[in-house]
Amino acid sequence: MRSKIKAIVKGRVQGVGYRYFAYREALALRLNGYVKNLPDGDVEVVAEGEENSIEVFLQILKKGPSFAHVTDIRISKLLNEETFNGFSIDY
Repeated sequence: MRSKIKAIVKGRVQGVGYRYFAYREALALRLNGYVKNLPDGDVEVVAEGEENSIEVFLQILKKGPSFAHVTDIRISKLLNEETFNGFSIDY
C-alpha cells in the first residue's frame, strides 16, 4: 500500500548534512518527494512510497547523520494527490 507523509524535523538539522543524508536514504528506499531547509532552522521532508518503506525512512530520519541532533519530528499524512518523479533536495 502506498503512503505519503510530510515530516518537520526539529533540532540541530541544518549545516550538518541532514538534507543529503535524507536524500541518500530516500533513494535507497525508492521513495519519491523532496527535502528542504526551512527559514526557522527546521527541515521539511515530503515522501511517498510503500508504507513499510515510509516507516523505515521515518526511523532513519529520527537518527539523522552523525553531527545532527534531532529533538522532534512532526508527521502529517498527506493525500496522494500530487506525485513526484524521484527524490530531490530543494533549495
